[in-house]
Formats: sequence, structure tokens, C-alpha cells
Amino acid sequence: MLLFLLLMQVNINIKNKKARFEYELLDQYTAGIVLSGTEIKSIRLGKASIAESFCEFNDSGELFIINMQIDEYTHGSHYNHKPKAERKLLLQKKELRKLHKEVKNSGLTIVPLNLFLNDKGLAKLKISLAKGKKLYDKRESIKDRDNKRDLARIKKSFNN
Repeated sequence: MLLFLLLMQVNINIKNKKARFEYELLDQYTAGIVLSGTEIKSIRLGKASIAESFCEFNDSGELFIINMQIDEYTHGSHYNHKPKAERKLLLQKKELRKLHKEVKNSGLTIVPLNLFLNDKGLAKLKISLAKGKKLYDKRESIKDRDNKRDLARIKKSFNN
């Protein structure tokens, strides 16, 4: 029981660092995820990755996250989950309709940004409607990041 309480207090925050570099983010939403018992236990241990994952609609208009890696639970039996299974995302109908329309008409994509546990212990996924960046946009991002790093270095040396 003590181990469970300690695990509940740990703040899980798994980020997709590539998303902000590869895409121009437009709208953000917070979605719930349909998970099995061993999947949520693995997430609570921090054994998940959303680096190469993306979101996609099926034929009946439901949103799924594809290519999300949740490692198998170490203490699980033969009922353990598949590490790269498609997992359903839970949003309100109005939000789903809006996202589906944007993806279908504008050619935008939905990328996951952040996987976290809320204060009730439920796994949530922050997703964003995004437009792919061109090569020159990526170069601009690299240049801005380098300039910020140099400026911070100069400020630090100036303060000392």
C-alpha cells in the first residue's frame, strides 16, 4: 500500500520534444485515454513514449493515437498489453467534429504533445492541431534557439 501511495505522488510528465520543432501548433486539447490495467501501471512507472506517435480518425469518427509506446508491465502476467497498440482518445463530440473537419479539409494533422497524470491519477494526453513546418522554418527555429542560448550565456557571465 505504501508503494502505491509513493507512486501516486510522483508527477509523470512525458513530452514529445520533436513536435514543437517539426510542426507549427495551432489549437490544443486535453484528451483522456482508454487504457487497460497494466498500461496505466506502466505509465505510472514512467515507461511510455510518444515521440513517434500521431493521432488519426477511424471510419466511425473516433480518434485514436497510433504508435504510442507503453512498455509491458514488469509484474504483469500473460494478460499483459501490447506495447504499440492503438488507443482510443476521449474528447467531447463537438471537439471531435471540429478536429475531424480541420484534418479532412485543411490537411492538418493531430500530434500528441504531453502525456501526464491529472490530480485524480487518470492519464491524460495533451494533443494539438498542427501544420508541418517547411525546412526554412526549422532553420529559423534552430537559429532562434541558438540565439537564446548565447544570450543566456552572456547574461550569466555578466552577472558573475
